[in-house]
Amino acid sequence: MFFRIRLLLPILVFFVLLSSCNEYQKVLKNTDIKAKYDLAQKYYEAEDYKRSNRLFEQIAPKYVGKPQGERVMFFLSDTYFQRKDYNMAGYQFERFIKSYPKSDKVPEAAFFGAKSYYELSPEYSLDQTDTDKALVKLQGFINTYPESEYFNEANAMAKELTTKKERKAFEIAKQFNKLGEFNYDLLKSAVAAVDNFVSDFPGSIYREEAFFVKLEATTNLAMNSFEVFKKERLNTAKEAYNTFKKQYPESEFDKKAADLLKKIDRELENYTEAAPQETK
Repeated sequence: MFFRIRLLLPILVFFVLLSSCNEYQKVLKNTDIKAKYDLAQKYYEAEDYKRSNRLFEQIAPKYVGKPQGERVMFFLSDTYFQRKDYNMAGYQFERFIKSYPKSDKVPEAAFFGAKSYYELSPEYSLDQTDTDKALVKLQGFINTYPESEYFNEANAMAKELTTKKERKAFEIAKQFNKLGEFNYDLLKSAVAAVDNFVSDFPGSIYREEAFFVKLEATTNLAMNSFEVFKKERLNTAKEAYNTFKKQYPESEFDKKAADLLKKIDRELENYTEAAPQETK
């Protein structure tokens, strides 16, 4: 008996699925808006977001200005999110907030709209336009809805995106410093990039390394300068060392920093300022 049931089960599932498909196709082609609404909601509750989305797309324009319009637009927005179509989800949640600013669903729409842009944020090495947009949306949500159940998640996402932006800015400074080995003029860009980084991200997890990168860049720049600039740049490098040690008296970069200081001091001790050329 059990064996026969096991044989029949796939057949029963097949007919249930076939019936469901027939119902969906029939309603999809029907002009009965109420039937589409009911089936869309049924699919939404069953987490069949693909079919639900298609039906809600069809009926959303028909419900503009009607009592059910708010519900339809929110579900439509959410089906895009659930299907990971984050561009459309972000756009539709924004439309929902503008269309129904007094809805009790606005905080939820604001959060998932912001999260849509968060999901679009690319790797740190790529263009961060979507990251900037996500941060604006998340910060707006955090400021507006501090009591929301999504507050902690929004904070965590904002922190993650901020760290991503920090890393991009810091990697640019490190790249300038690395390329400066072959093109010393780029060391000036490295120093400027580090200064901008420290100013823009004062609490960054990369701050300690940034101060060391500045020390390394200023040292290498001084060592490879023309005599007329060398003494001044050596003193600048030593200032960078003192600042680094003041900020981080016990650092993982201590040994490397100490080695750089020895090079600086050795050059300063042996330094002889170039005599000015006679002018005729």
